[in-house]
Amino acid sequence: PVRLALARPQMFGPVGSRPHTEQHLSLAARPDGTLTGLRHDTLAHTSAFEDWLEMCGLVTRIMYAVPNCSTSHRVVPLNVGTPTFMRAPGETTGSFALESAMDELAWQLKMDPVALRLKNYAESEPQDGKPWSSKALRQCYEAGAQRFDWSRRVATPRAMRNGNTLIGLGMASATYPANRSEAAAVARILPDGTAMVASGTQDIGTGTYTVMTQVAADALGFPPNHIRFALGDSTLPQAPVSGGSQSAASVSPAVQAAATAARDKLIALARADRASPVYGLAADDVTVQDGWVVSRSDSARRDPAAAVIARAGGQPIEAQVAAKPGAEKQQYAFHSFGAVFAQVHVDAGIGTIRVARIVGAYDVGRVLNEKTARSQLMGGMVWGVGTALHEEGLFDTRVGRIANNNLAEYHVPVNADIGELDVLFVGEPDLRFNPIGVRGIGEIGITGVPAAIANAVFHATGVRVRDLPITLDKVVPQMNSLA
Repeated sequence: PVRLALARPQMFGPVGSRPHTEQHLSLAARPDGTLTGLRHDTLAHTSAFEDWLEMCGLVTRIMYAVPNCSTSHRVVPLNVGTPTFMRAPGETTGSFALESAMDELAWQLKMDPVALRLKNYAESEPQDGKPWSSKALRQCYEAGAQRFDWSRRVATPRAMRNGNTLIGLGMASATYPANRSEAAAVARILPDGTAMVASGTQDIGTGTYTVMTQVAADALGFPPNHIRFALGDSTLPQAPVSGGSQSAASVSPAVQAAATAARDKLIALARADRASPVYGLAADDVTVQDGWVVSRSDSARRDPAAAVIARAGGQPIEAQVAAKPGAEKQQYAFHSFGAVFAQVHVDAGIGTIRVARIVGAYDVGRVLNEKTARSQLMGGMVWGVGTALHEEGLFDTRVGRIANNNLAEYHVPVNADIGELDVLFVGEPDLRFNPIGVRGIGEIGITGVPAAIANAVFHATGVRVRDLPITLDKVVPQMNSLA
C-alpha cells in the first residue's frame, strides 16, 4: 500500500481549493413577482495547464420555474494551481449568487422573500420538464418559516434591533442533486448466529458504519449488535468514491439486496431441514426475526440461525449482490431540497456580525439515522457560516500560491462563532430513486446558508454584500452612511 501524508501548507497547494468566481445575474419579473427571464453568467479561474470549471449555473437551471433561462460558464487561465472540488462544488457558490439576487428582487418588488420563491415554485424540472421523483420544498418553506417564526420579520432593513444590536432575518433555498452509482456488497451469516456485511465504501465521519449496520439488520432480521459491517478495503466488493453525496444512496441498496439474499438462503435451508420447526412451511410464511427463523402464522415454530447452519454442516451462508441505477434517471429528475433561515446580530457601532440562529428544513428522502443525518446537516451549516463570514484564500501574486496556508491565518469558524442550529426533516422516502428511498445529505447542508446569512446582513444593516466572505471593511463604511 502507498501512504501519503501532506503538511497543512501542502493541502492549500497540490490539493487545490474552490476557485474564485465572478457571477453576473439578471432577473426579469412582473410586478406580482412572476419570473419571466433569468440570466446567470459565471467566470472562474483555472490553472495555466489544465481546465477546471465550477458549474455555478446548474442550480439556476432547476431551482425556479422561469420560461427564459440562460446560463454560461467561462474560465480564465492563471499561473496558479488547478482548483478542485470543495463541498457542494458549483451549488455553494451558484446558490449564493442566485439566492442573493432573489432576495434583491423581493426587496425591489416589496414582496416577502418566501412568497417570491413560492410564486416561482417549479412543479417539474424546468430544464427538460421531467417530473420530480419526489419534492417537498413547499413543505420545507412552511415548516422552516414556522419553526423560525419568520412572521415576526419587519420587512424594512434596520427596523429590528435590541439596543445597540441590529437584528437581521434572511432566508434562502437549498438544493443538491441526488446522485447514485453502482455498488456491491457481501453478506455472510456465520455459524455462531452473527453476520458480517461488507462493502468497499468509506466512512469519512458521516456515519456509514452505523447506517449500513441498520440497513443490514433490517434486511437480515438480525439485531444490530449481532452484525459487523466492514468497509475501507480494496479487497471488498466495489463501491463508489465518497463524493457527490452518493454513498448512502449507492451502498445501502447493495447492502439491503445482499442481506436479503443471505436471509432467503437461510430460510430455504431451514424449510428443507426435517429437523427444523419450520420444515415444509410455505416460503411466504417464514421470516427471520432477532436472528431466529420463525413462522409468521405460528411464532412458536422458531429455529435459531446458528442451529440451522450447524445442522447443515457449519458453513457460513454467503450472498454477494451488486445494485445499480436503472432507467429511472431518464424518467424522473432527482434532487434534494431545503429552506434555510438565518438570524444575525450586528453591532451598530463597530459592525461585528454574529450568526445567532440557523434553521434548516430539508427534504432528503428517507432518513436512515436521524442523529447522524442531523449531525451532517449541522456540519454543513457550520461550513456555510465559514463560507459567509470567515474563509478566504489569499494568493501571493508573485508566486501564484496561497499565502494564508495555515489555520492561524485561514479562518474557520469555531464554537464561539456558532449560534443555535436547528434541523428539520420533511418529505417522504424517494422510492423512485432507489429501493430504500434514501438520498444523499452530505452537501446540501452548506448550500443556501451563505446566501441566507448575507440576506440577513442586508436586512439588519441595509448593506448588500455580494463578495464573500462578509468582512467589516465591506459592511461598516456603507452601514455608517445609512445610520
